[in-house]
Amino acid sequence: MKTMMKTLGVAALGVWAGMAQAADDVTLQLKWVTQAQFAGYYVALDKGFYGEEDLNVTIKPGGPDIAPAQVIAGGGADVVLDWMPSALASREKGLALVNIAQPFKSSGMMLTCRKDAGIETPADFAGKTLGVWFFGNEYPFLSWMSKLGLATDGSEGGVTVLKQGFNVDPILQGQAACVSTMTYNEYWQIIDAGLTPDDLVVFKYEDQGVATLEDGMYVMEENLKDPAFEDKMVRFVRASMKGWKWAEANPDDAAMIVLDNDASGAQTEAHQKRMMAEVAKLTAGSNGALDVADYERTVASLLAGGSDPVISKAPEGAWTHAITDKALH
Repeated sequence: MKTMMKTLGVAALGVWAGMAQAADDVTLQLKWVTQAQFAGYYVALDKGFYGEEDLNVTIKPGGPDIAPAQVIAGGGADVVLDWMPSALASREKGLALVNIAQPFKSSGMMLTCRKDAGIETPADFAGKTLGVWFFGNEYPFLSWMSKLGLATDGSEGGVTVLKQGFNVDPILQGQAACVSTMTYNEYWQIIDAGLTPDDLVVFKYEDQGVATLEDGMYVMEENLKDPAFEDKMVRFVRASMKGWKWAEANPDDAAMIVLDNDASGAQTEAHQKRMMAEVAKLTAGSNGALDVADYERTVASLLAGGSDPVISKAPEGAWTHAITDKALH
């Protein structure tokens, strides 16, 4: 009897081991370093939401030299987070990225300017130096300048573009009248450096009619033809959105989970809590499904690029509801 029980025990262990190995691997490439901008994914990992969906998720932080599109093109990730202008530009160049979910409803992008540089309205940009992020982040800015009729080559009557690093030094040191900022990050770096809101004028891309979608989930189109991959993404999106809604409801706790996952140790509790509070405003109103009107607004903005538009024609097949239709219902 003991031998039989022992045999059953070994068999049961074998079954459990098989189940443990059955979890599907998913690698997610972030757009930037570990911070509350990506809290939903870290929450889903920490709270076991991915585990509940039988997923073994690896989250890869980004950085200044990491382009999500290049990572997925090289097979380094199953899903990447990217801004839609960058993803659509990549698609037009031949990298068939598809948006499968859109947790961020609103844009957090702003141009933050010093009042003492003589800027009160966009009409005052002419002749000024403006700090702009590149690596795919420049597209909304270029569309906006085109809409304003301002050349970006430094010619007379236009603006001079300063290729901005991922800090706010140019505005602090007087190298630029304005710099690119996000509502949840760099704006507060300027404030923390000693300038006050009264010293600044802020232009939100949302308010200028050139806001584009940020931090969507993108996969390779060819992978969606595989039913097993599609099923894996359905589970990934479902767990990720559960993580995002938990983060929205528990912003301080979500910020602490992000800190626990920050291997660099570069982030502070105060900054991450403030960031999470701002990020929650951007994810509010989205259940993860892409709003087609938001997509079309983004495309229209990118096509309105004058002689040098971000994309030359309206994309086809650049998004799908196939994943969210199954994940969210």
